[in-house]
Amino acid sequence: MVTRTHFELFGITPQFGLDPSRLDQAYRSLQAEVHPDRFAAAPASERLHSMQLATQVNEAYQTLKSPLARARYLLQLKGVDTREDTNTSMPAAFLMQQMEWREAIEEAGAAGDIDALDRLLVELRREGSQLTESLAADIDREPAYARAAETVRKLRFIDKVQAEIEQAIEALEDNL
Repeated sequence: MVTRTHFELFGITPQFGLDPSRLDQAYRSLQAEVHPDRFAAAPASERLHSMQLATQVNEAYQTLKSPLARARYLLQLKGVDTREDTNTSMPAAFLMQQMEWREAIEEAGAAGDIDALDRLLVELRREGSQLTESLAADIDREPAYARAAETVRKLRFIDKVQAEIEQAIEALEDNL
């Protein structure tokens, strides 16, 4: 079996900026072709192959659909390790911002202020969007892979903080 990249699998140009509707369309088309239900009456080897292909298609789709996972994957294809688990160093300004966000989460949670948490979530989403835009430049246009790897690490931090906010909101709503 020839190994293809996720982009090749969907017939999409390997770049960070992609058309989500084209990805969705390619995904649905491939899923229709390889879905295990289409092979229910086929020999066991064909059913197994179908399940493997369906799994590959699902994994590729989930990777390409998520900007963070897509950036990580593209950098991996370029031979760049984002070192998310081993390199936690960040610019001091970003670390300070992260501390401020966490303090704001703690204060809003203690005060039961869901509106403050919602505002913080909006701020983080805006920050995440800006970082995602910079990934397109760093991966597709410049390229600046080391900077893109740092941006991936920043986005991972932001995702974690967003999850903390969502958990805090959920906890407060459960107590209403």
